[in-house]
Amino acid sequence: MSAVIRWAWAEIDLDAIAHNIGVLRDRVAPASVWAVVKADGYGHGALGVARTALAAGAEGLCVALVQEGVELRRAGIDAPILVLSEQPPETAPHIVEHRLTPTVYRRQFVEALVDQGPSGLPVHLKVDTGMQRVGVHPHAATSIAAAVAQQSPALRLAGLYTHLAVADSDDPEMIEFTERQLASFERVVEQLPDVTITHAANSAAALAHSASRRDMVRAGIAIYGISPGDGVDHLCDDLRPAMEVRARVSFVKQVRSGSRISYGLRHRFERDTTVATIPIGYADGVPRRLSAVGGEVLIGGRRYPIVGVVTMDQIMVDVGDVDVRVGDDVTLIGEQTAPSGDVERIRVEDWAHALDTIGYEIVCGISRRVPRVPRRSIDR
Repeated sequence: MSAVIRWAWAEIDLDAIAHNIGVLRDRVAPASVWAVVKADGYGHGALGVARTALAAGAEGLCVALVQEGVELRRAGIDAPILVLSEQPPETAPHIVEHRLTPTVYRRQFVEALVDQGPSGLPVHLKVDTGMQRVGVHPHAATSIAAAVAQQSPALRLAGLYTHLAVADSDDPEMIEFTERQLASFERVVEQLPDVTITHAANSAAALAHSASRRDMVRAGIAIYGISPGDGVDHLCDDLRPAMEVRARVSFVKQVRSGSRISYGLRHRFERDTTVATIPIGYADGVPRRLSAVGGEVLIGGRRYPIVGVVTMDQIMVDVGDVDVRVGDDVTLIGEQTAPSGDVERIRVEDWAHALDTIGYEIVCGISRRVPRVPRRSIDR
């Protein structure tokens, strides 16, 4: 087939990405914005997001894996690309060949990079100030920095950074923890005054903690128009969601009162009604238990409940006595306008709250078999 046609897709609003970059640049100036495009741009498509973010004024990109950076380089991206944690030593040749900026925090990885014979390769040193995931302990930071300096001119220490664990929280105890992390990081910065770039802010910190912004912020979830967490929701009003998950009705049938539906027959109909089948399921990123926690879709600008267990490839929706037909538009995440002119909206955050998770997991979970369709806001 020359093209794959499917009645389920995700629309990616690139104008929303550009808008969100602009909002963040204004918010954190004079700090620069680096766009985090790991995990295929949080499910939005890394290359399209990267190009859009850079065109909108982002000064660099961040990825989690060497392969993610290599793919961007091969697609023609020439901006700085920071790899956010140390990688297996065998990836060192690819880091050097493709001019990626590695994160370091162990002597062994520094040595693996040097063995590739780079010249002036910029590296960023990560300090663990309380996240306790990866990074050098603050007391050992100067030692690792010295190990990098000893490898000049092969390497140069271009950046120093940390990661904040609870910057999205408005709980006073958690705010105090963030402040302690920043104070610990500042002590390390004072010991290494010659480092060109220091950074500590993720999306939540960039929005809520001005002291964290420093020279640059690593903006991830916010550039996709999704709140980093409940504690900073009030700071996200200017952001625009960039992903809509849409589909079309593939089948319509009448069901009788008392009958049951889907695997396990867990849902029983209390009245005669109409059920619409939508060709998207948990293999596409619709969580299997979404129906059990009140999941809904929009059809014709109205909300309808998902009924029965979400299956691998399909969901079923109770549309009552409304005239819904095969081919009708369905919105799972996004908005529709009702005949009255009112706008109904289902947000990524709505799924996250219902499922007791975070927006990051929802968008990253929309699988690759759901085609991504880039669009501009003017197209809608």
